[in-house]
Amino acid sequence: MKTILQTKGLCKTYVVNKRQNNVLRNIDLTVKEGEMVAVMGPSGSGKSTLLYCVSGMDRVTSGEVDFDGRDITKLSDKELSKIRLDKMGFIFQQMYMMKNLTILDNIILPAVRSGKITESRAQTAQRGRTLMRRLGIDDTADNDINEVSGGQLQRACICRSMINEPEMIFADEPTGALNRSSSDEVMNELLSLNRDGTTVMCVTHDPKVASKCSRVIYIVDGGIMGELELGTFDGTPATLREREKSLSGWLMEQGW
Repeated sequence: MKTILQTKGLCKTYVVNKRQNNVLRNIDLTVKEGEMVAVMGPSGSGKSTLLYCVSGMDRVTSGEVDFDGRDITKLSDKELSKIRLDKMGFIFQQMYMMKNLTILDNIILPAVRSGKITESRAQTAQRGRTLMRRLGIDDTADNDINEVSGGQLQRACICRSMINEPEMIFADEPTGALNRSSSDEVMNELLSLNRDGTTVMCVTHDPKVASKCSRVIYIVDGGIMGELELGTFDGTPATLREREKSLSGWLMEQGW
């Protein structure tokens, strides 16, 4: 299986009030194409910082970050922006969308800006509607962002993350602001995208979310303390219970 993301000696340091804060320490990480990787750890352990660094949203202090065969730490801001727009998709806990645009227009905006896929505006809109139909929110296409539920808005964010057909999706607490029902719906959609071949890295504090991923990475004080291979989730309740039990025991061993 091809490696899509690899880090070597990744370090991230912030200086606040002349004091050095080593948020990430010598992270060596490999993600294969088609994996669904969860990143867990205590608050302040560096989970989100890791996601931002490996996706090029934040610059590393030292080390290498190889994405799809290119060391993105050596790219210019313009080159990084192009890779994020064309090859990556992003989902966040806070569902950032343009207030002056409809749900559909928010979804297709990255495609309009990118030009990665050569097509007319009408064809782009049709692809957006197709994604919305797949996620069960096609009836909200012309709504404003304040006219839909949190679960619908997060599914719209998933549609937006997929509009440029990315090679990898980075999700930072994508279910953190949702109730359990909406959380399950969003995770089911991410699982569906992953089964279709999209690689996913998901930062989460929720063991129920992590138990559906194929691998769990545990970070403490900026370093990877352990990894748990769970394998591909088959979607059955019985398997999910076993995975949750296995993950819970492992997390306790890690000091969760």
